[in-house]
Amino acid sequence: MSARTKARKRAIDAVFAADLRKISPLSLLDDVAGLTADRQNQDEIFGYARQIVNGVIENHDEIDDLLDTYSQGWALDRMPNLDRAILRCAVWEIMHNDEVPDAVAINEAVEMAKELSTDDSGSFVNGLLSRISATKTAK
Repeated sequence: MSARTKARKRAIDAVFAADLRKISPLSLLDDVAGLTADRQNQDEIFGYARQIVNGVIENHDEIDDLLDTYSQGWALDRMPNLDRAILRCAVWEIMHNDEVPDAVAINEAVEMAKELSTDDSGSFVNGLLSRISATKTAK
């Protein structure tokens, strides 16, 4: 698993847990970083995870508006919490990180959804992120 994939997973974990516990995802991420500081490549992994989490925090309203607009019949609060966390992180990558191609951000999110969430989450995440990505390229 690449460092970027691990960073995405760390960011998703923080956004997910913070949403459930109603606390800052950055403080959760920092707590985990402290616990794993003795492992290899943690600076790279947590550096990118912090970039994602900061991006999600700074662009929260825009990200949730996009998810709400393009989710076709799924209110944001009805989505599984884990899917919502995956989507928020991926939308930030698609809309605000030009270093990551949209297809990579979508594929990584779909794989996370398939691995971690419900049976239908992979196709749901793929369809929603593809619609959001298409609107970005149409502008």
